[in-house]
Amino acid sequence: MAPSLGTSSTTPIIKNMARSAILLGLFAFVGTAIVVFTFKGTEKQILESEKQYLLKKLHALIKPEEYDNDLYTDTILINDNFLLKTPQPVTVYRARLAGKPVAAIFTTYALDGYNGTIKILVGIHENGSVTGARIIAHRETPGLGDAIDENKSNWITLFAGKTLTTPDIRHWRVKKEGGVFDQFTGATITPRAVIKAIHNALLYFNNNKKLLFSTENEPMKATRS
Repeated sequence: MAPSLGTSSTTPIIKNMARSAILLGLFAFVGTAIVVFTFKGTEKQILESEKQYLLKKLHALIKPEEYDNDLYTDTILINDNFLLKTPQPVTVYRARLAGKPVAAIFTTYALDGYNGTIKILVGIHENGSVTGARIIAHRETPGLGDAIDENKSNWITLFAGKTLTTPDIRHWRVKKEGGVFDQFTGATITPRAVIKAIHNALLYFNNNKKLLFSTENEPMKATRS
């Protein structure tokens, strides 16, 4: 009977391949376990850091002594295609004192920034005046449009105290278009987008104030004025 060709030489190779596959699988399992363990161990810290960062931004718009509820969890989701025109629900944080409304802080968006969407916090007192505004995410051009960031200039802080009537609707624009708000040298699109988003948040608040402070936490839709 003819001898089997290559049997003795291929057997060690197959064994080595099997051993290597087992070792690789073991390393992959151990690596995955380490990643999962590390994530689980730091997840709470990450979430707490994110919470504190957000609260710091919120407290720039409403002081801790002005409310006594849990601002971080007392929220409502808004679905709106009329004024806010955002692709996803907007979160509104509600500040209350002794159960009475103090302010609402919108996490809203300017979709028409020069380099894309600008994420903005807009605080509005119960009486309809802006407590303040802060940019929390943007991709505007450094040295031009990024002046909307409070770390670059005080421009965003100048909205505090503004209402729907001060200035009136004709003057909720940059100065070169007849408004009262400064534009940036070489960058008008960015401030124009932010001004519009803040004004729309004011309009939404004015049209839906009672619903905004409702104790029902179901996502709500806007009402037309």
